[in-house]
Amino acid sequence: MMPTVNQVWLVVEAIDMRAGIDGLSQRIQNTLGRSPCDGSAYAFRNRRQNRLKLLIWDGTGVWLCQRRLHRGHFIWPSADTPVCTLTAAQWQWLITGVDWQRLDVPAPAHWQV
Repeated sequence: MMPTVNQVWLVVEAIDMRAGIDGLSQRIQNTLGRSPCDGSAYAFRNRRQNRLKLLIWDGTGVWLCQRRLHRGHFIWPSADTPVCTLTAAQWQWLITGVDWQRLDVPAPAHWQV
């Protein structure tokens, strides 16, 4: 059974989708300075943003899942930072191809009427 994930980290930069478990794990360690076995999930995308790979540690092994959209593309954050975290709800919107960034917009701190 697929493990439940509390936190999903999106790796912002596109990757070569031929990368497997070892290559993606090494990228998490070298680029992000994190352990791929910390209980989080790590998502990677291709350049066209119509495919993603998800790396998940379940306590006994590593899952590598892949998803492809037949139409449209995944909405990914801009390249301001190397990684971005998502809530479970945001993740569900992202994998369906919906713009998850527009669903939970925080109110402006200095807005007045």
